[in-house]
Amino acid sequence: MRADARKIHSHLFAVAREVVAEQGAAASLREIARRADVGLGTLYRHFPTREALFEALLRSALDDLTRKAGDLESTDAPGEALVAWFRDGIAFVRSYRGVVELMAGAIDDPQSALHASCTTVRSAGANLLHRAQATGVARADIDGADLFALMASLGWLGDQAAFAPRAGHLADVIASALLTDRHLRSRKHA
Repeated sequence: MRADARKIHSHLFAVAREVVAEQGAAASLREIARRADVGLGTLYRHFPTREALFEALLRSALDDLTRKAGDLESTDAPGEALVAWFRDGIAFVRSYRGVVELMAGAIDDPQSALHASCTTVRSAGANLLHRAQATGVARADIDGADLFALMASLGWLGDQAAFAPRAGHLADVIASALLTDRHLRSRKHA
């Protein structure tokens, strides 16, 4: 890609991130092009479909979340690592209204541009969960798919005006429910 095309691509990406953060997954591509001060055709040359644009935006965030899981795998506290990653995942899902629907559709559709990123982040979370389960600090009756679904559900909950004020509290409840009583008792004595 030529330097000028790379510059336009980066600018479109930054503007798209802002617009999608404001308007969610239903953001207007025309609005993105308008704010970037380019024609709609230019936007489509860089991101040929709506899904391609969202794949680029979300892939970056999902890759960051996957890296965080990898970093957390080496910590001495598997329960805290799991909960920290879970909270980061909820924050990501809440960062773009409507992203839950895109992720839910992509996880089961190998043809989706988001499929690989979604399955990778789900696997990264599953690794943290398995590590915490192996040490006895996380519930044994859930798996990585459950963890991913809980994360997505709590993100969706925050998008709902009636539930948004309770979203933080409910995230705390679910995060603590991931852990065993043994883990909670050991934290009280620490």
